[in-house]
Amino acid sequence: MSGELRPVDARVRALESILVEKGYVDPAALDEIVETYQHRVGPRNGAHVVARSWTDPDFAARLADDATAAVAELGYGGRGGEHLAAVFNSPGEHHLVVCTLCSCYPWPVLGLPPVWYKSPAYRSRAVLDPRGVLADFGTVLDDDVAIRVHDSTSELRYLVVPQRPAGTDGWSADELAAIVSRDAMIGTRLVSA
Repeated sequence: MSGELRPVDARVRALESILVEKGYVDPAALDEIVETYQHRVGPRNGAHVVARSWTDPDFAARLADDATAAVAELGYGGRGGEHLAAVFNSPGEHHLVVCTLCSCYPWPVLGLPPVWYKSPAYRSRAVLDPRGVLADFGTVLDDDVAIRVHDSTSELRYLVVPQRPAGTDGWSADELAAIVSRDAMIGTRLVSA
């Protein structure tokens, strides 16, 4: 099977070829989109933001005060990141992000939203039963931990700053960023060392 395309990839290529051939899509624009999502936006940017907040209390304070500006300090911003709020998990409070209307999501720091984030089941259950949704992800919180659900919109999108795991003292920002997942920055998972 080496060298053969998966059926979905073959369909995408066929569709792309037709759209380019008919002049509906500029191939250079497609290349720019691919370049952007491979190298300029995505969860590694968000992980960098989180790691910086864990290692630089002044940055964490700026992130809490004005996340859009703090994230821009690190060179991240643009469409989907114009109005960003950072919410910080603590031992007594856990944050979970959902977009109940569609799939508003901070693209510059998290990239494209996962399929489950856009699903009606997640969008409705995250509000009605956040503890149950977290359990579906394998995230079981003590009963005394409050769960705050944030409804993302096109006017305000959220980035969850998970708690820094124990045993990471002395780790570099790169080492810390490597353990921060996209799902942790949505709030569906915890970060562990």
